[in-house]
Amino acid sequence: MEISFHGADREVTGSCHLLECGGTRILVDCGMFQGGHELDEENSKPFGFDPATIDLLLLTHAHLDHCGRIPLLVKQGFRGRIITTAASRELAKLVLLDAASLQEKEAEWRSKKVQRHGRQRARVEPLYTVLDVLDTMDYFDGVANYHQRMRIAEGIHATFLDAGHILGSASILLELEEEGRRHRVLFSGDLGYSNRAILRNPDHPPHADTVVMETTYGDRLHKALKPSVQELYSAVLDTFRKGGNVIIPTFALERAQEVLYYLREGVEKRILPASMQVFLDSPMAISATEIFRRHPECFDRKTAALFDNGRDPFWLPGLHFTRDTADSMALNQIHGGAVIMAGSGMCTGGRVRHHLKHNLWREESSVVFVGYAAKGTLARRIIDGARQVRIFGEEIPVAASIYTIGGFSAHADADELMNWYRQIHRPGLTILVHGEEEAMTAFAQRLGRARVVMPEIGDRITL
Repeated sequence: MEISFHGADREVTGSCHLLECGGTRILVDCGMFQGGHELDEENSKPFGFDPATIDLLLLTHAHLDHCGRIPLLVKQGFRGRIITTAASRELAKLVLLDAASLQEKEAEWRSKKVQRHGRQRARVEPLYTVLDVLDTMDYFDGVANYHQRMRIAEGIHATFLDAGHILGSASILLELEEEGRRHRVLFSGDLGYSNRAILRNPDHPPHADTVVMETTYGDRLHKALKPSVQELYSAVLDTFRKGGNVIIPTFALERAQEVLYYLREGVEKRILPASMQVFLDSPMAISATEIFRRHPECFDRKTAALFDNGRDPFWLPGLHFTRDTADSMALNQIHGGAVIMAGSGMCTGGRVRHHLKHNLWREESSVVFVGYAAKGTLARRIIDGARQVRIFGEEIPVAASIYTIGGFSAHADADELMNWYRQIHRPGLTILVHGEEEAMTAFAQRLGRARVVMPEIGDRITL
C-alpha cells in the first residue's frame, strides 16, 4: 500500500493523490493548478504517472482545483471509472465545460498574437476542448451516496461522507486490504465549517489509520458569520450612500448562492432596500444555482424547509440573471446603486475583470471579497494593498473601498479543522496537503506529538 502526491502539496491548488493497493491504482481528485500564467505550464506537464494505468478516480468535489485536469487525464489515456456524488457530477460537467470554453478562447487569442509576430503556422492548443469534456463525462459511471459503503475493487471499500464544503462535496474513507493487512485511509477533501447557510455541517469523521488532510486556513481563524453578514450589509449600504456600485468577485459554486441567500434575508428583514438591483453576471453561477435547486438532499433543515414551503432561498426582488455578453457589457453603464456579482472569485478571468476595470478606480464604489485568494492572483494583489493593478493591459488605480469578509469562506478555519481532526481519535499518520507552507506548518504545530508529514510533489509514502 502506497500513496504518492501529484498536486496541492505545499500549495493550495492542483489536488491529485494516487493510492495503490493490491494492484489497483486509485486517483483521488485531479485538479488544476491556479494562480497565474506561469501555472499554465504546470498544468500541461506530465502527471507523474501514466494516466492509462489508473483504474479509478474518486472525486471529492467539483471545484476546478480538484477536477480541472480530469479531461486531460482522459485525453492522455485514462479509461477507468470516475465515482463521485450526483451533485458533484452535475457541477463538474458545468465547471469543466466552462474551463474548456475559456481555454479554447485563450488559445485562439494567443494563436492570433503569435501569428501577428510573423509565425504563420504556429498555433497554441488548449489544454483540452469542449469535446474532450463531453468525452470525459462518459467515464462518470458511479454515483456515491453519503454514508453508503461501496466495494470499488478487490479488497477496497469506499465511503463518501458529507464534507459540508460545497454542494455534493465529500470526505472519502478508503478501507484497504492487501495480503492480510488492513488499513483505513481518510481523505478529508476540502472541509466546510459548521452552522453556515444552505448546507449541512461536515459529518463527524470515522477512525482512520492515516488521514490526508487539507490545511487551506490552517494558520488563521475566520470572522464569525453573523458579523460578516452585517459587514456585507454595511458595505452595500455605505456604497449606495456614496453613489457607487458594489462589485463582488464570486465563486460560481456555493459562494454565489450563499451571498444571494443573505442578500434575500437582508431585504426581507428590511436592512437592505427592496429596490436594490442585484446582477448575477455569471452564466456558470446561474446554472449552478439551478443545479442547487435539484439537490435538496444536500441542504440543511432551514434551507430545505424554505423549499418545502414553496419559497426560493436564492431569489430576491431586483435580482437579474445576465447570461448574454451584451447584457453584461450594459452593466458598465450603471454608475451607482447596483450589486454586481461576477466570476471569477480570484479575479483570474471571467466577467469580473471588466467590472473591476470600470469600478476599481472610483472612490464611491466598493469591491467585496468573500472567498480565498491564492498567491499570484489579481484578487490577492488587491487584498494585499496594491495601489494599482494591470487589467486588460491597462494600469488601473485602486481607489474603491476594499472589503475582505472571511466569514463567508467555504473552508474550515484552523479551529474547525482541529475539531474535525480530534474526532478521528489519533491516526497513526497525518499527511497535510492543500495549503500554503506557512499554513501547513502552523497547523502541524497544533497537532503536537502526532506523526505528521508534509509531502512535496513526487513524494511517496508506504502505509
